[in-house]
Amino acid sequence: MIRIEEWNERIVKLNFEHEFPEEEECEVIETACLWSAFTQLQEYLTGKRQTFELILHPEGTDFQKAAWQALMEIPYGQTWTYRQQAESISKPKAVRAIGMANHRNPIPIFIPCHRVIGADGSLTGYGGGLEIKQSLLDLERLTVEKQREAEMAKAAQ
Repeated sequence: MIRIEEWNERIVKLNFEHEFPEEEECEVIETACLWSAFTQLQEYLTGKRQTFELILHPEGTDFQKAAWQALMEIPYGQTWTYRQQAESISKPKAVRAIGMANHRNPIPIFIPCHRVIGADGSLTGYGGGLEIKQSLLDLERLTVEKQREAEMAKAAQ
């Protein structure tokens, strides 16, 4: 289960079920913003959407915000290493800080920190768990492969 939070028509948080604060009461209201986020997330999870058209408002330091903005530049179906992400914000030595910023990403999936992997190609931490990270990467890879196959078949006609 996933919980999405919004404030003033901006998405501010996405939590996976194991991250829900215990005993926290939550007011459930269906807003247009949340409905759009829910619909777009469903489309993404079924391979029908590759980008999101949402207003995101993650809270964090200037460095974290820069790191999260860099995540938005990673193309669907591709991965970067933490070093590539650090270099993209002109902080090539801040690899560990990038990892910590990604760990604190309050809006995973919409801000795709799952697309960052270790220098050796291994999966590294993810708030939703490595199984979910692998599933998201597999979903994107398979969607891109299907698109390429469809394009090749169309070109061959």
